[in-house]
Amino acid sequence: MKDDLRYTPSDCFETFPFPENWQQSEPLERIGERYYTFRAELMVRNNEGLTTTYNRFHDPDERDPDIFKLRELHAEMDRAVLTAYGWSDLAERATCEFRLDYEDDDGPTEDELPRARTKKKPWRYRWPQDFHDEVLARLLDLNQQRAEQERLTGLAAAPTKPTAGSAKKAPKKTSKRASKASAGATQATLLPPDDD
Repeated sequence: MKDDLRYTPSDCFETFPFPENWQQSEPLERIGERYYTFRAELMVRNNEGLTTTYNRFHDPDERDPDIFKLRELHAEMDRAVLTAYGWSDLAERATCEFRLDYEDDDGPTEDELPRARTKKKPWRYRWPQDFHDEVLARLLDLNQQRAEQERLTGLAAAPTKPTAGSAKKAPKKTSKRASKASAGATQATLLPPDDD
């Protein structure tokens, strides 16, 4: 048995501030089902898996009408989720754009030069950074409000002692690119901007 970190839905989403009554929301269920069904049919029709489908989804040069439709359904799902949170102001202006997932600051080495010209850029079809930051800030605020509410009502779970074998393991070393991207994302989304 490996001793890598394991994340389970109960751990990862235990404190995530989902919209109130999201499990009984008909609009969320409807768009989720439409998105899932369309994506599944698209994958079967094209004999492609999730990775290939989403590589096409995020490719700014992709012109297939089915991929356009998948992007439209994705945007509709975004708006439905934002509305479920009561954030209609965000739902009205939620649009995605093609953005580089990360910038490769280091130029190609001499050995990499022959392939560097054909290397695909890491594009992602996603919200603009300022919009992303606003959603994240609201989620963090909501999570804090709910934690405070639980604390005040005595519903907060008491801290538990780790059992043998459940102690958190040190994360594996990440690549320089992943570390830069992770550090940049954390800094950009969690820290307040400098006021100098």
